[in-house]
Amino acid sequence: MVLFGLLLLPILLLLLYFIVRPRPINIPIKNRHVFITGGSMGIGLAIAKQAASEGARISLLARSVDQLQKAKESICQAYEVEVSIFSADVRDYDAVERAINEAGSINVLVVNHGVYYLEEFETQGLDVMKTMIDVNLMGSFNVIKAALPLMKDRKDKGPASIALMSSMAGQVGTYGFAAYSATKFGLRGLAEALQQEVLENNIHLSLIFPPVTETPGFEQARKTMPEITKIISSTSTEMKAEEVGKITIQGIKSGSFIIPCKLDGRALAIATAGLSPQRCFIMASLEVIFVGLFRFVALFLQWNWYGIIKKKGNSRKNQ
Repeated sequence: MVLFGLLLLPILLLLLYFIVRPRPINIPIKNRHVFITGGSMGIGLAIAKQAASEGARISLLARSVDQLQKAKESICQAYEVEVSIFSADVRDYDAVERAINEAGSINVLVVNHGVYYLEEFETQGLDVMKTMIDVNLMGSFNVIKAALPLMKDRKDKGPASIALMSSMAGQVGTYGFAAYSATKFGLRGLAEALQQEVLENNIHLSLIFPPVTETPGFEQARKTMPEITKIISSTSTEMKAEEVGKITIQGIKSGSFIIPCKLDGRALAIATAGLSPQRCFIMASLEVIFVGLFRFVALFLQWNWYGIIKKKGNSRKNQ
């Protein structure tokens, strides 16, 4: 009887969720303004091209004027859309605010900028850690804070989106990622809390969790990557920026709060779902049913990583 009750309880809770859950939404991209930070290369440029292919008006913000100009030309050569570029450092709130005010009302804000330097916590300089915090976290605060008043006052009252580019390192901490992961975990807290504040304005938050992606930023980070980090990272295949860009736009359009990028990313999203919003009844059901199983798999994965770290540590001691 007790066992029957334990089996029945999740079913009843899912039925209740089906009744009271947030309803699915569709966030249009065509003929709407998509503003992308870190949009001059890598994932940001891939997102811009995907949005442009669907008829969006594009605005790109980054530091390098030359890179921005090249990005604009590459988009305009492929698609007949309006593209505006803005040079600003996301750490400078006044510069960001000026750029956003000049760009005008935003329907879809993609907070994509970021830097990362991979090194053991003990040896990584505090100045490097502060740079990641200032760019990845405070820079995101600056962009959203500058854009939010315009997004709330937009003439087009259709559903709008704020999408934050996190990382699988924002779901699970990994050797060598300590400071970087801290900035990406912070974005999740920001998104979960902010979603509650802007829901009445028909603004919907999304978090994208790509794995290691073939970008100029990753190639730079690889130079200081600890050997243990390289071994652990090799267990996950890299993605191309274009793949992440396509998945990002698809996720934004469906109003998904969590946007994983691969099959193992979906499993990790279920294992780390916590109290994050979920609009899709099917995904909510999978989270309830499989969370225990994926937690079990995650434990084995962690034990494997610890084994790698211990083996490498013993090897260094014997040298």
